[in-house]
Amino acid sequence: MPIFDTHAHYDDEVFDEDRDEILASLKRSNIEKVVDIGASLSSCRRVKELADKYKFIYAAFGVHPEEVMDLKESDMDWLKLQCRHKKCVAVGEIGLDYHYDDIPKEVQKKWFERQLELAREVKKPVVIHSREAAEDTLEILKAYHAEDVGGVMHCFSYTKEIAREVLKMGFYIGIGGVITFKNARKIKEAVAYAPIESIVLETDCPYLAPEPYRGSRNTSLNLPYIVKAVAEIKDMHPDAVIGITWRNAHKLFGLKE
Repeated sequence: MPIFDTHAHYDDEVFDEDRDEILASLKRSNIEKVVDIGASLSSCRRVKELADKYKFIYAAFGVHPEEVMDLKESDMDWLKLQCRHKKCVAVGEIGLDYHYDDIPKEVQKKWFERQLELAREVKKPVVIHSREAAEDTLEILKAYHAEDVGGVMHCFSYTKEIAREVLKMGFYIGIGGVITFKNARKIKEAVAYAPIESIVLETDCPYLAPEPYRGSRNTSLNLPYIVKAVAEIKDMHPDAVIGITWRNAHKLFGLKE
């Protein structure tokens, strides 16, 4: 059955040596659609190149909270233009990351809010990055009525109580390799709580490879490990997880199956 990787970074330089070979191998392993996600202005340019080159790769354009320090309003004009690309399916990844303190919170909030406005302007869903910033993330999403554009909380890492708030807005939660980690109790509880109709699969490759490859370079070829973990938690057949999350991803991004 076809699998949809809703969040990947094949534009990353760690794939420079063998990107074409890896991408060519995906379809042989039933990975039939991938959204490559922008994280900086320069990565958005590479994302666009990949979407232009590969029929099965779609694009999301946005600036990650760790990359917003030098943004200018004119950059939003450029991003808006990229979001008109025929294969752009979302604005992202955008959000807040309080794990490190090198980017002031107020600067992160400013550009998170501005990119939410951008998503509304271009009528695209949002891909949200939120790390150790649940309260502020939810507050901003609610204030900007993000439910009007929809989206996904990528690499969901919070409690089922936060999942409840996210789901109330009609958002999806993105589940990746962390679900296979032994210490991922909160995430497993959130997956058990969330309806399967609100879950999408992702890898965040080259990051967050699942067990048994934790710590190594991740690729979409590892999606079956994530499927297996979700299936066990939800007491479902893996094929059912694949089928439902495939449909979910198409609904999220406004794509035809």
